[in-house]
Amino acid sequence: MSRPSGNVRLKAARVAAGFNSQQDLADALTRHAEDMGLRGLSIGVRQVRRWESDTPPWPQPDCQRMLVHLLGQSMEALGFTPPWAPDGVQHAEPTRRAVVAGGAAAFGVASLPPRAAAAPQPSTAGTDFQAVTRSHRRLYWSVAPPQLHPAVIAHARLGCALLPDTSDSTRRTVAAALGETYLLAGRIEFFDLREPSAANATLLLALQAAGEADDSLLGSAILAHMAFIPGWLADRDGALERMTAARTYARRAAASAEFLAWLDAVEAECETRCGNTRTALHLIGHAEDVLAAGNGHSSPEWMDWFSPGRLGAFKGNTQMIAGHLPQARESLLRALTSMTPAEDKQRTVVYGDLAAVEAASANPEGACEYAGKALDQLAVTWYATGMERVREVRRALAPYQHERCVRDLDDRLYDWATTLSALSR
Repeated sequence: MSRPSGNVRLKAARVAAGFNSQQDLADALTRHAEDMGLRGLSIGVRQVRRWESDTPPWPQPDCQRMLVHLLGQSMEALGFTPPWAPDGVQHAEPTRRAVVAGGAAAFGVASLPPRAAAAPQPSTAGTDFQAVTRSHRRLYWSVAPPQLHPAVIAHARLGCALLPDTSDSTRRTVAAALGETYLLAGRIEFFDLREPSAANATLLLALQAAGEADDSLLGSAILAHMAFIPGWLADRDGALERMTAARTYARRAAASAEFLAWLDAVEAECETRCGNTRTALHLIGHAEDVLAAGNGHSSPEWMDWFSPGRLGAFKGNTQMIAGHLPQARESLLRALTSMTPAEDKQRTVVYGDLAAVEAASANPEGACEYAGKALDQLAVTWYATGMERVREVRRALAPYQHERCVRDLDDRLYDWATTLSALSR
């Protein structure tokens, strides 16, 4: 049997990241360069073809940066030989330790110094590491993001240190918990701290760890979260590319009806932000049907960010943006009544959307009342996405800015505590 030809490491990393063709990778690299401020950098399919050849040339520094950031592995792990390698000999096959620790270091998130091999970790290391991951997951709903985020990142560094010294089921347990930890860090960076570039890099590390654990469902969840990043920038092609990968990974696992409905909801939000509300409402309708039918599979314990009430919140937001104000009001009020105390962060978003509905209905008093409720909740559980909704409402209330209720809202929105809190994030 003939051996595969060409740079099989780069090709494998490309396919694993969801880029099925060389053209897909070239397009993604070009878009990623723009996201990182390298607007003059354009990667063509011919260049990718050369990188996947038997003798791939050493890429230019900016291209190296794009490859490492997008694929989450070091240049050597991607099959490239540095010019300074002795006699041009390809480096030895990188171990998974180099992929995980080296990939983390490439993003500046979990950089680990070289160290000598340690004694193998006991089987309890996996369950102990996983227990802290679960605790962080629960703390997310009550602890302020700036306080929780450093602890989550430190826990991820510990996971990167533990992983090389584990094997078999313990290794899979640590890798899966590490993937979940990086996913939580990425969620905080994107939804709470509003740092999409950092979130994208962190979520790539999460995907890499999920691959180590061979956990397709976790990989699907990570890819769907990554779709939010281009989706919120109205980059429909970028969002759909990641959603296609997320659905592909979900098909490999026994995904619950709830998980599949959430994928529809994510894609619907991306479509809404790209101006395609009709498509988004169709997706939400499909999600409702999927939830109603069920499929007998249970959701993973780490999926604590979705419920029928939150689907209603997605629906109400899309209806509001589409101009279906009575329907949006009904959906949002129903979502509000179905939410539990553990969903207080999402409650701020629903209050903000109800305020937007009232503002669009020429009811400034009602808009200010709901905006005030959102601020009350934000004082307890800060959520940047919720504050963003309130500020959008205030902009919509510009025609009523001399009304007493709007002035009262301004007094709350721009008091010392709220102003300093918002500007410091």
